[in-house]
Amino acid sequence: MQAPRRFASIEEHDETLIARWNAAVRPDDIVWHLGDFCYRCSEEHAHSAFGRLRGRQRFLVRGNHDRISVRLPWDGVFDVARVVVPGPDGLPQGVWMSHYAHRVWPRMHRGDLHFYGHSHGTLPGTAASTDVRVDCFGFRPVTLDEIRVRLA
Repeated sequence: MQAPRRFASIEEHDETLIARWNAAVRPDDIVWHLGDFCYRCSEEHAHSAFGRLRGRQRFLVRGNHDRISVRLPWDGVFDVARVVVPGPDGLPQGVWMSHYAHRVWPRMHRGDLHFYGHSHGTLPGTAASTDVRVDCFGFRPVTLDEIRVRLA
């Protein structure tokens, strides 16, 4: 069963996502996009949309619909990525990022979190793993603190 359409047109969809990205992302923020940045659009449109997005650094973890998007001026394009961020206790905490959900991931037994997309909120998360697609967060990028609240 397909989810109901939330936008009257693809133009409304794109403009809404750009506006909500820019409302949520500050100019100095670092953004990790977990795949499927653009789909079925021209390369010119993809470049135009990308150029309107805020963020000091923007990284892409490649999704199954990222054909054109990998040619955009990302600060890095990855199949999967692991970053270390300050944990809630101030100690370093790893985050494993993939377009796809994993049942297990590197260093999960050491407290690393796992963020994914692809499933449009249809897969239940766990205490250490969750879907961070825009569908799950009001069609906007989400902060690490907001993700931690969801995991709690």
